[in-house]
Amino acid sequence: MDDERNDNDGSNSPDLAFFLITITLLTRPSTSTIQSFVYGGCSQLKYNRGTLYESNVNSLLTSLVNSASAANFNNFKISVPGSGPTDIVYGLFQCRGDLSNTDCQGCVANAVSQLGTLCSDATGGALQLEGCFVKYDNTAFLGGEDKAVVLKKCGSSIGYDSDALARRDAVMDYLAAGGQYFRVGGSGKVQGVVQCVQDLSMSECQDCLSEAIRCLKSECGSAAWGDMFLGKCYARYSERGDYSKSGERFHDGWWFVVSGFVLVW
Repeated sequence: MDDERNDNDGSNSPDLAFFLITITLLTRPSTSTIQSFVYGGCSQLKYNRGTLYESNVNSLLTSLVNSASAANFNNFKISVPGSGPTDIVYGLFQCRGDLSNTDCQGCVANAVSQLGTLCSDATGGALQLEGCFVKYDNTAFLGGEDKAVVLKKCGSSIGYDSDALARRDAVMDYLAAGGQYFRVGGSGKVQGVVQCVQDLSMSECQDCLSEAIRCLKSECGSAAWGDMFLGKCYARYSERGDYSKSGERFHDGWWFVVSGFVLVW
């Protein structure tokens, strides 16, 4: 039996204009917020029920939920006895860095349940909730970089506010230079957060975040808030009171759902 399981737990000087702080989230996030839907997608290829691949998918998803009780990240390669090369399934989960083990497992369980409905019989699927990300596929993707834009969301323009834009850029630059898989920070009213999937090396994480932030600044311009989700990382910022609610862009070759609509890009 080939069942490989890999456990992985995941300075700028301040100036007078932009004092950047790492934010410690002292209050426990609400379950409804953690499990809010961000995006989801499924491979257009289907597998036949009763096959070894289905058994591997079920084993993988169970392993993801069980593992989330003790870690905020894990990845798996699952192959039950008798499986051939095309039956192997790869998968991972990544929880937000500030979640407790209980909240992480609850989020992953919710994501896996939604994937079962959204991606029924699909050979691959991915789901991002506010608190966690889950993905599985029959193509080996673990440890590989993925800087493709999956989802971008931008708020309404605040006009040309040089102070606000400078604070946003300072926050994003601070977060990108942090050398951590998960980091939050703020300057004045502007708050930001970045995270990578932990199967990336730290240098790959930095590359991914740099690209996400570049896209975020380019696409969202003077918006009051913005989200940029790439395949294996994201960058988000907002002014207090402004935040994202819906999305619009998706990966090639996958079915994606946002706000109840099924799209193919």
